[in-house]
Amino acid sequence: MRFPVRLVKERNSKAVNVSFPDIPEALTFGVDEADALRHGVDALETALDFYFDDGRSIPTPSAAKRGQKMIELPPTVAAKILLHNEMVKQKVRPIELARRMGIPRQELVRVLNLKHKTKIDTTAQALHALGKRLVLHVA
Repeated sequence: MRFPVRLVKERNSKAVNVSFPDIPEALTFGVDEADALRHGVDALETALDFYFDDGRSIPTPSAAKRGQKMIELPPTVAAKILLHNEMVKQKVRPIELARRMGIPRQELVRVLNLKHKTKIDTTAQALHALGKRLVLHVA
Protein backbone atom coordinates (compact mmCIF):
# COMPACT_ATOMS: atom_id res chain seq x y z
CA MET A 1 0.00 0.00 0.00
CA ARG A 2 1.75 3.07 -1.33
CA PHE A 3 0.40 6.61 -1.04
CA PRO A 4 1.56 9.44 -3.30
CA VAL A 5 3.12 12.32 -1.41
CA ARG A 6 3.35 15.97 -2.42
CA LEU A 7 6.64 17.63 -1.46
CA VAL A 8 6.89 21.41 -1.67
CA LYS A 9 10.12 23.19 -0.85
CA GLU A 10 9.66 26.41 1.10
CA ARG A 11 11.04 29.59 -0.38
CA ASN A 12 14.33 30.84 1.07
CA SER A 13 14.72 27.63 3.06
CA LYS A 14 15.69 23.98 2.71
CA ALA A 15 12.52 22.95 4.56
CA VAL A 16 10.07 20.75 2.68
CA ASN A 17 6.32 20.61 3.34
CA VAL A 18 4.61 17.24 3.01
CA SER A 19 1.00 16.52 2.12
CA PHE A 20 -0.94 13.57 0.76
CA PRO A 21 -3.54 14.03 -2.00
CA ASP A 22 -5.53 11.00 -0.78
CA ILE A 23 -5.33 11.78 2.95
CA PRO A 24 -5.62 15.57 3.33
CA GLU A 25 -5.37 15.36 7.14
CA ALA A 26 -1.75 14.14 6.88
CA LEU A 27 0.52 17.18 6.93
CA THR A 28 4.11 17.56 8.11
CA PHE A 29 7.47 18.94 7.06
CA GLY A 30 11.17 18.14 7.19
CA VAL A 31 14.42 20.05 7.13
CA ASP A 32 15.16 18.47 3.73
CA GLU A 33 13.50 15.97 1.39
CA ALA A 34 14.82 12.85 3.14
CA ASP A 35 13.72 14.16 6.53
CA ALA A 36 10.34 15.16 5.09
CA LEU A 37 9.76 11.64 3.75
CA ARG A 38 10.64 10.10 7.15
CA HIS A 39 8.19 12.44 8.88
CA GLY A 40 5.66 11.69 6.16
CA VAL A 41 5.31 8.07 7.29
CA ASP A 42 4.45 9.20 10.84
CA ALA A 43 2.06 11.89 9.61
CA LEU A 44 0.28 9.40 7.37
CA GLU A 45 -0.11 6.79 10.12
CA THR A 46 -1.32 9.45 12.58
CA ALA A 47 -3.93 10.73 10.11
CA LEU A 48 -5.07 7.16 9.43
CA ASP A 49 -5.68 6.76 13.18
CA PHE A 50 -8.35 9.48 12.85
CA TYR A 51 -10.09 7.45 10.14
CA PHE A 52 -10.05 4.40 12.42
CA ASP A 53 -11.38 6.42 15.38
CA ASP A 54 -14.15 8.00 13.28
CA GLY A 55 -15.13 4.72 11.60
CA ARG A 56 -14.47 6.18 8.13
CA SER A 57 -13.16 4.14 5.21
CA ILE A 58 -9.60 4.85 4.22
CA PRO A 59 -9.30 5.80 0.54
CA THR A 60 -7.44 3.49 -1.80
CA PRO A 61 -4.15 5.14 -2.71
CA SER A 62 -4.16 6.86 -6.08
CA ALA A 63 -1.39 6.48 -8.64
CA ALA A 64 1.55 8.84 -8.35
CA LYS A 65 1.56 11.76 -10.73
CA ARG A 66 4.68 12.51 -12.67
CA GLY A 67 7.53 13.39 -10.33
CA GLN A 68 5.63 12.46 -7.16
CA LYS A 69 7.28 10.23 -4.57
CA MET A 70 5.43 7.40 -2.85
CA ILE A 71 5.35 6.44 0.81
CA GLU A 72 4.87 2.75 1.41
CA LEU A 73 3.20 1.60 4.59
CA PRO A 74 4.49 -1.49 6.39
CA PRO A 75 2.60 -4.68 5.44
CA THR A 76 1.11 -5.05 8.92
CA VAL A 77 -0.34 -1.53 8.72
CA ALA A 78 -1.66 -2.15 5.20
CA ALA A 79 -3.37 -5.34 6.39
CA LYS A 80 -4.99 -3.45 9.29
CA ILE A 81 -6.28 -0.83 6.84
CA LEU A 82 -7.85 -3.56 4.72
CA LEU A 83 -9.43 -5.04 7.86
CA HIS A 84 -10.73 -1.65 8.97
CA ASN A 85 -12.21 -0.89 5.55
CA GLU A 86 -13.95 -4.27 5.47
CA MET A 87 -15.40 -3.68 8.93
CA VAL A 88 -16.74 -0.30 7.80
CA LYS A 89 -18.13 -1.81 4.59
CA GLN A 90 -19.90 -4.61 6.47
CA LYS A 91 -20.90 -2.30 9.36
CA VAL A 92 -19.28 -4.67 11.87
CA ARG A 93 -18.30 -3.08 15.19
CA PRO A 94 -15.17 -4.20 17.05
CA ILE A 95 -17.20 -5.89 19.80
CA GLU A 96 -19.00 -8.01 17.17
CA LEU A 97 -15.77 -8.97 15.40
CA ALA A 98 -14.18 -9.93 18.72
CA ARG A 99 -17.20 -12.15 19.43
CA ARG A 100 -16.90 -13.80 16.01
CA MET A 101 -13.20 -14.43 16.61
CA GLY A 102 -13.75 -15.69 20.15
CA ILE A 103 -11.34 -13.20 21.66
CA PRO A 104 -11.70 -10.45 24.27
CA ARG A 105 -12.64 -7.01 22.92
CA GLN A 106 -9.38 -5.53 24.29
CA GLU A 107 -7.36 -7.96 22.20
CA LEU A 108 -9.18 -6.81 19.06
CA VAL A 109 -8.60 -3.17 20.05
CA ARG A 110 -4.86 -3.92 19.92
CA VAL A 111 -5.27 -5.56 16.50
CA LEU A 112 -6.93 -2.39 15.22
CA ASN A 113 -4.24 -0.12 16.70
CA LEU A 114 -1.84 0.91 13.92
CA LYS A 115 1.03 1.37 16.39
CA HIS A 116 0.63 -2.09 17.93
CA LYS A 117 2.83 -4.79 16.40
CA THR A 118 0.24 -7.39 15.44
CA LYS A 119 1.15 -10.64 13.73
CA ILE A 120 -0.18 -10.62 10.20
CA ASP A 121 -1.73 -14.04 10.92
CA THR A 122 -3.97 -12.40 13.53
CA THR A 123 -5.13 -9.77 11.05
CA ALA A 124 -5.78 -12.55 8.52
CA GLN A 125 -7.90 -14.38 11.14
CA ALA A 126 -9.93 -11.22 11.71
CA LEU A 127 -10.53 -10.89 7.98
CA HIS A 128 -11.54 -14.56 7.86
CA ALA A 129 -14.13 -13.84 10.57
CA LEU A 130 -15.55 -11.28 8.12
CA GLY A 131 -15.69 -13.87 5.35
CA LYS A 132 -12.58 -12.55 3.59
CA ARG A 133 -9.03 -13.78 2.93
CA LEU A 134 -5.82 -11.83 3.12
CA VAL A 135 -3.87 -12.40 -0.10
CA LEU A 136 -0.22 -11.38 -0.43
CA HIS A 137 1.68 -10.82 -3.69
CA VAL A 138 5.32 -10.26 -4.49
CA ALA A 139 5.99 -7.40 -6.89
